[in-house]
Order: sequence, then structure tokens, then C-alpha cells
Amino acid sequence: MDDHGTVGQRMVGGGARVQRAIVDIAEASLDIQAAIDFVSDPGFGGINLFVGRVRDLNHGRVVTGVSYDMFDALALNGFDAIAAQAQADFGERLKLHIAHARGRLAVGDLAVVIAAGTPHRDEAFRACRQVIEAVKHSSPIWKQEHYADGDSVWSEGCSLCDTARDDGHG
Repeated sequence: MDDHGTVGQRMVGGGARVQRAIVDIAEASLDIQAAIDFVSDPGFGGINLFVGRVRDLNHGRVVTGVSYDMFDALALNGFDAIAAQAQADFGERLKLHIAHARGRLAVGDLAVVIAAGTPHRDEAFRACRQVIEAVKHSSPIWKQEHYADGDSVWSEGCSLCDTARDDGHG
């Protein structure tokens, strides 16, 4: 743990490198450039980046912010498992950065940053998509939305689980 949250780099599976972080938003913010720098490699022709931000409207309600809570050790272990699966699917040369914010975030704040670097663009796109979907579906991260009317509601589950609609959740 450093001054800004729980951060670590690991080798997973057969050699893929992953940098994963949980950042306490009260002390720091997610760093897009650090994600890009970590997954960069002279042999990589593809880097893909996903940035999830807090939006101002959800299900017709005006959102003023969100709060994320998580069990850090369990979330980091989950990120490692997600990275190991991506490595198995996309090869040992894959580099991943997985970072999620913890705490109270305002509209526009960064909530999650995923970056994937690979020798070719197709693997970078697919690995990045696979990782963000897995983080959203399987990580022990709880979200509470805060609304303009003063109400707050804990999310009942992953917004991506409802395939009938695309609400643009990040």
C-alpha cells in the first residue's frame, strides 16, 4: 500500500505483466498516462485504453456522484485472476493495467482505467474489452449512486448484465 491506495505489479500466469491498483479518491486520482506508460513496449503495435467516468444521468435520474466501496485484498486477487485469464487467452506478451477508484466521486471523475498492450491491435482491443467486462461482472466492488433529489441507492448488480439495453455504463 502506498500513500494513494493499494497498488502493485505482478507477473501472472505464464509471464504476462499486470499493474493493478485501487486508488482512494480522497488522496489521489486514477492516472491515464501511467496506464499507457505501463503497457507500452517497443514490440507492441497495439495499445487499447478504456476509461470509465461518472456520468450525470442514469435511468432518468440526475446523478450528483457515486461512492465505490470494496474489500481491497479480494478485489486485487480478482484483478489478478482476470489478468491471468486474459493472458491465457491473448498470450504471454500481454501487458495490462487495471485500476479502480474507491470513495466518493463527482460527476466527471474517473472511476476505472483499463489498458492493454499487445504486439497487434486486435488482441489489444479484445483483451481490454474482456478485462473491463470481467471487472464489472466479477469484482467485489459496490457502487452507491447519489441523486440530485437527495436520495442514494446501492447498485443491485452489474449494468452490463442486462444485455437488452445499452445504458453506456462505464
